[in-house]
Amino acid sequence: MTAGERGKRVSGLVFAAITGALAGAAVAGRRPGRGAVLGAAALAAAEAVSRARQKPGEIPAWWSRVVMSGALAAPAGWLGGRVTGAGPVAVGTAAGAVAGALGVRPQKVALGPVAGAAVGVAWRLATRRAAPPAAVAASAVVGYRALAAVLFRDPQVGLLAERVPAGELPFVVPLEARAGYVGTGYVRELAGVLGGTYQAGADDVGIVASLDDLAGPQFDPAGVDPLVREFYEHTTRFRLDIVPEWRLWVRPGYLLYRTFVARPLGQANVPMNQRETQRGVRSRIDTITPRDSELIGVRGWIRSFADTDEPIYVGIYTTYRHDGRGYVSVGFPVPQGNFTATLLPEPRPGGGLVLTSRSSLPHPGHYLTYIDPETRDLTTLAVHGFTEQLDVHVEDGVLRADHAFSLYGFPFLVLRYTIEHRRRHG
Repeated sequence: MTAGERGKRVSGLVFAAITGALAGAAVAGRRPGRGAVLGAAALAAAEAVSRARQKPGEIPAWWSRVVMSGALAAPAGWLGGRVTGAGPVAVGTAAGAVAGALGVRPQKVALGPVAGAAVGVAWRLATRRAAPPAAVAASAVVGYRALAAVLFRDPQVGLLAERVPAGELPFVVPLEARAGYVGTGYVRELAGVLGGTYQAGADDVGIVASLDDLAGPQFDPAGVDPLVREFYEHTTRFRLDIVPEWRLWVRPGYLLYRTFVARPLGQANVPMNQRETQRGVRSRIDTITPRDSELIGVRGWIRSFADTDEPIYVGIYTTYRHDGRGYVSVGFPVPQGNFTATLLPEPRPGGGLVLTSRSSLPHPGHYLTYIDPETRDLTTLAVHGFTEQLDVHVEDGVLRADHAFSLYGFPFLVLRYTIEHRRRHG
């Protein structure tokens, strides 16, 4: 075991002990000191056993993650009960709802409050005096997670690789944000790290160098409509109008995500409605050309609101080949990591081009990666259940694109683009 691994293990034990102490004190009520000692010892022991049994390339055991989530819920339940005076049914419902929302899957979002409410009812029936909110919240979360594990056996995420060189994962874009905010200046900041020639808003540049790089058994670039090809190879010749179509069930959750994550992060800040898009969308590609090369090394497609330059998306577009096939990988930098969508090109009747993550091939999919700032090694999770498909085609002489997203088979967003040639439309 290296010194770094020992340090991570020690920090994990310390975190578990602190969490256990807070949970124990919250549940113990009138004897918080004794509860804190017992909670710290129990959770630290669980963490030690879990880590000792954990094999390389595995995430911690399911039971240890459930115990930890219950321990984290206990102080939150204590605080909620103390502030609001809520009873066990309300506390259980709230705890289950939060746990379900973190599950992301629509079925889990719906299951969370139902399971939590059931636990709350059980507490109310079983106790003659007021049920301790900390214990109610912890048991609601543990109960929900146990039920969800029985009902939904396919994993939401899976550890794909741990601390491996970037070359072993060609479908991951190994470029992270080195600060807490991504924003429209990301490529400029990246150029300061990588070196080379930086060009802001490059002229006559595409998100890919050539569609021919994507040729494979499933896709022949020769069959693509010239206007579609021009869009991909010379994206800056076009301007985009966007109409977002959100499903109603996802709007509340996305509003919270946008408020507390996307906007502070400066990344993945999709408009909520067409009214917002009337502000205008600015589209540009910033590039980095390595020293001693004439070929562009980094293509960053940046979309932002035209009036404020507030970022919508900051994506790094790359192509690569594997086993005779071409792929597009789009990396969205986040602090110390990257969320990558790797897409397979497929033909569309009429000369269109579809890029999709829906494939039985091993590479297409979505990947969340932590990038070690010192070694540049990657630790990558495969994000199952999240799919997307980009359909670019010509309809009645007009270039259009439909970008559809789904969670576990439930469509939740379609971005509809009208793409106009700047030269033809002024």
